[in-house]
Amino acid sequence: MEVLRRARGDELLKPGELPALRERLRRIAPEHDLKSVVACAFDHRTRMLPFIFADLRMPPAGVRAVGAALADSGFDKTRIVLQQWNRAFAPSRMRLDGAIPDLFLVSSMQIHTAACKALIRDACRIDPEHRPLIIAGGPKTIYEPWDVFDAREAGASGVYGSAAQAGGGAPADCGADVAVTGEEFVLLNLLEVVLAVRAKGEPLRRAYARARDSGLLESIPGLVYARTNERGAPIELVDTGTQRLVGNLDELSHPVIGMRLLEAPSGAATLAARALPARRVSRYGSIASLVMTFGCKFNCPYCPIPAYNQRQHRVKSGERIADEFRRLHDEFGIRYFFGTDDNFFNSEERTLEIVETLARSTIGGKPFRKRVRWGTEVTVHDTLKLRAHIPTVRAAGVRALWLGVEDMTATLVKKGQSVDKTTEAFQLLASHGICPMPMMMHHDTQPLVSRRGAYGLINQARLLRKAGAISLQVLMMTPATGSKLYDGAFTSGLVYASAAGRPVEQHMLDANYVVASESKRPWVKQLNILAAYLYFYNPVRLFIALLFPKSRLYLADAGMQILGMYGLIQTARRTLGWAFRLMRGGIVRRTDIPRSPIPIRALETPACADAGGLVALGGVGRQSANSAAAGGA
Repeated sequence: MEVLRRARGDELLKPGELPALRERLRRIAPEHDLKSVVACAFDHRTRMLPFIFADLRMPPAGVRAVGAALADSGFDKTRIVLQQWNRAFAPSRMRLDGAIPDLFLVSSMQIHTAACKALIRDACRIDPEHRPLIIAGGPKTIYEPWDVFDAREAGASGVYGSAAQAGGGAPADCGADVAVTGEEFVLLNLLEVVLAVRAKGEPLRRAYARARDSGLLESIPGLVYARTNERGAPIELVDTGTQRLVGNLDELSHPVIGMRLLEAPSGAATLAARALPARRVSRYGSIASLVMTFGCKFNCPYCPIPAYNQRQHRVKSGERIADEFRRLHDEFGIRYFFGTDDNFFNSEERTLEIVETLARSTIGGKPFRKRVRWGTEVTVHDTLKLRAHIPTVRAAGVRALWLGVEDMTATLVKKGQSVDKTTEAFQLLASHGICPMPMMMHHDTQPLVSRRGAYGLINQARLLRKAGAISLQVLMMTPATGSKLYDGAFTSGLVYASAAGRPVEQHMLDANYVVASESKRPWVKQLNILAAYLYFYNPVRLFIALLFPKSRLYLADAGMQILGMYGLIQTARRTLGWAFRLMRGGIVRRTDIPRSPIPIRALETPACADAGGLVALGGVGRQSANSAAAGGA
């Protein structure tokens, strides 16, 4: 289910609330001397197209923002650990400044759930008297917060199995202490409340328990926390409602702060004495992700973004963005950037303010376009609306734009695109030296090739390549948590629980695997994705790209062909086995919606109450205490 919208006018924090909270924490930070480790969970089984290479070379913006917020609030003994770089990292052995950290924070996407639970499970091996306060966050907990409160080994039921089926001899309290279903403000607000009741030298986890039991957390929207029995096992989860969002993104902590906190890549289970030196950051993290805007005006039924952003469009100023580019380049030597925008061209006025500022800015006395190269996500519709300003976009340093084409014929979803409009947008960008990078969705009714028109997947790949595309992203239409289609996909029996005896696991929910389909031959859909990639990425195209590149950027076309062919090998290696299982049959379908095995009590606030007893907060169906008691859990 979608994230429930707060009352109109109450979606955003008041201007200055986040900086004021950081300032209050700075004043009390010295007396608490907190040590924090922020871990980014990463399941290496997800390493395939279309994200291969970038998945290791681009430190995620989320964990970096959390680390920056803590350090910017006075808690500078903070380390950010990326499992992409530190696969052997073991929280039970972590020491920071010679001691077990007070805080252990884990951020995870849904596809990295297994890695997230393994990190939490290992942290729970620490003696309870010295165990850090374990906080879970990220996209996983926004939409399925209940799943992090039991981190024991998963049962045989796979991705959608109940946590009640888990076990493996793990202790009853093997799970996160609290889930943050919001952004940095929610985390810092939680810390302020807990530190207000913490006695000198008292373990932070004990102070947290006292604040929780006193009801002090109920006033912090954006949390889910557990009430436990005498053994520490959760008996009820409390949902405090939908967060308020930071409206002015200039108030966020500077990304430079977070980049200074990265743990150096290693094969060790422990932490290094110091963070990765600035001079070595670009060696491992050659691409920096930047938050510039949030929100999208389109309301696609398969996408959770508009609801998460409370139908708001939030932006940073051009001056702040220019400063972030400049400082990241000067301090770390980073030249390549990716904007984490939902739709950068969403608002013409705000887009122009940003790109015009960047176009007239300099780094080291040279124009931006000479020093940095960056890209982000846009739509075909908004690209054409801004056609007169594309030269300014290029002057701002933009070298690539990822466009959510989905389906050129608009059969799957209508976002103002068509074959002619998509072709026009791609040719427009390519003519100005900006690489158009299409993002496609394959679906049940789309054939691999159509004899007429542009409906077939290969037909569209051919048109996109001809129009200037140097990369291709093809993913299978898969229900996303927090989207309008999510519940119906399960109740209608569209979603698979298993195929030929193999359960669908959470790392398979990246849309590379066919895990939801009405097709009588779903294995064909799985092979279609590989066929489309093979059509686009192959040695013949590499040879042509070297002689007649589609891009005006030196060797960009050939470079993408090399990356694409390598990624295709990894994608085929991981998904062909699933295709054969789909071919063998024995597909078991789901008809029930994933939900918490632990009763959830949603706090009835004026902003987030619903009349039906089934409350949709944080993007997942969460049951009230009454419905849970009636057996619905």
